[in-house]
Amino acid sequence: MTASAFAADRKIVFLAGPPSHPPGQHEYRADCLLLKSCLDQFPGITSVVCSNGWPADGKSVFDGAAAIIVFTDGGWNHPLLQEDHLEIIGQLMRQGVGLACVHYAIEPTKEKGEQKFLDWIGGCFEVDWSVNPRWTAEIKSLPSHPITRGVKPFALDDEWYFHMRFPADMKGVTPILSAVAPPNTMRRADGPHEGNPAVRESVKRGEPQNLAWAFERADSGRGFGLTGAHFHESWGNDNFRKLALNAILWVAKVEVPPDGVKSTVTAEQLKENLDDKSGRRK
Repeated sequence: MTASAFAADRKIVFLAGPPSHPPGQHEYRADCLLLKSCLDQFPGITSVVCSNGWPADGKSVFDGAAAIIVFTDGGWNHPLLQEDHLEIIGQLMRQGVGLACVHYAIEPTKEKGEQKFLDWIGGCFEVDWSVNPRWTAEIKSLPSHPITRGVKPFALDDEWYFHMRFPADMKGVTPILSAVAPPNTMRRADGPHEGNPAVRESVKRGEPQNLAWAFERADSGRGFGLTGAHFHESWGNDNFRKLALNAILWVAKVEVPPDGVKSTVTAEQLKENLDDKSGRRK
């Protein structure tokens, strides 16, 4: 069967958060529109980008969705934690809809959302446990998985979160990107996102840190978490972009091509759709 047959009528819904951080960082709308433009070249896929973190019409945009891809700020401002949004997403999860959360969107709060995220995507950022330093992750090897098809080892300077919270038994979780965090990731003083005794010991021991993972839910749905993509220019890395595009297809239960999703992104395209952040610092 062809990839297009698998992909027929698959709808992808992107949730892009409002402007956040200085120019070139947390460019959620531009991130989503760029990935959408790549997926638009793939037969049988339709996609829509919802700005400001949640659909303006409430929830009808989710009708017929195969997967929801979230690029937003996290913590207490996370759009999924507002009003009845967790309940709405939960209903979709029970229907087998896929869910992927990228960068800051993988951070709910311990008080609200954490267990849901563990149930839906298999892992999340937890304050006073996980950290968010900027460093160059050297991806030296990749597991055999549909998400890694056509992806080669690479290195990328980004704000890679690590020491994520996962289920104790890692049931259903498949690490996709892993790298050893260098000692300089621990140069900051302890803080909610900066450091803690547990992560310091992990780095000291040289343990590989999971930076992206796939999750197969008990309800047959699929989840994906990716800790990088703080910088919009990261999408210029062909392997990083291919991995994310493959993951979107995978959570939507679309067969990933043997060589992965092919796409080309130019330097000019990386300048398109950026938020107006003229009032923010450089």
